[in-house]
Amino acid sequence: MLIRNLQYLVALEREHHFARAAQACNATQPALSAGLKQLEEDLGFLLVQRGQRFQGFTLEGQRVLQWAHRILAELSHLEQDASALRGRLEGRLRLGVVPTALPLMALITTPFAQAFPDVALSILSLTSADIQRGLDDFSLDAGVTYLDNEPLARVRTVALYHERYFLFTPKSGPLVERERVTWAEAAQMPLCLLTPDMQNRRILDANFGAAGVAARAAITTNSVLTLVAHVRSGNWSCILPEAFRAVLGDDASLLMLPLEASGLQPAVGLVMPDREPLSPSARALHDTVESAGVRAAFRQAAGEIGSAG
Repeated sequence: MLIRNLQYLVALEREHHFARAAQACNATQPALSAGLKQLEEDLGFLLVQRGQRFQGFTLEGQRVLQWAHRILAELSHLEQDASALRGRLEGRLRLGVVPTALPLMALITTPFAQAFPDVALSILSLTSADIQRGLDDFSLDAGVTYLDNEPLARVRTVALYHERYFLFTPKSGPLVERERVTWAEAAQMPLCLLTPDMQNRRILDANFGAAGVAARAAITTNSVLTLVAHVRSGNWSCILPEAFRAVLGDDASLLMLPLEASGLQPAVGLVMPDREPLSPSARALHDTVESAGVRAAFRQAAGEIGSAG
């Protein structure tokens, strides 16, 4: 059985299109089709539902895909380990990050890249559920996500900081004289919030509920960039973690008001699969995050060290 044919199968799962899967593998479409047929002959059953277009995988194909992900991941880890034994870690690190943690990722990636310049970093903005799936199916090496509000399974964790929430709102609005705001008051603003499939939104809704109110979001999005753009427009307010003060701090038209301390302030941290051997790149990331300087930098950026302002 050729590893290349397993790569074709995984690429087809990702692209859902024969030509794009072939292109992703730097192969021709006939070569990809021949490889998949050879894999089916080796295993003795059909893997792909074929028609004029890709129609999905058979039940047997879905089972084989699970093994293909595992085999290809372990091969990559072996190659990484071999490079480390030669004295210079090489390969790639795939990191899934919940959107609200994205502004802080340079605190990890900068020291990691300095220590391991031959490891290519891929940072993906994902929901916490997608991060769990990615760790389980070997498509992610590690994640940065919420640790305790909706606990993950089968992972090792390193806590980094707790989210503290601020209302970002136009200075032209009714809160211009305020230094802080309650959750009940924030619920009355024209809000732009993340979509309910995002754990951050579920945390905010729980905090609103604890204050005896329900927030109605006039606009919802799964993109923090869209949130930021709407707040900058001067017509909307949003609630984001303190780290976004650095992102929006140059906008003199905005107020950045801390929300009252009551309610959830969830822990965010690094998560890795709880299995051995851990990929060399994930272990290197763990060692980077565990350093005192990186941990302190996260706490400082999250307002846990010094004044929150």
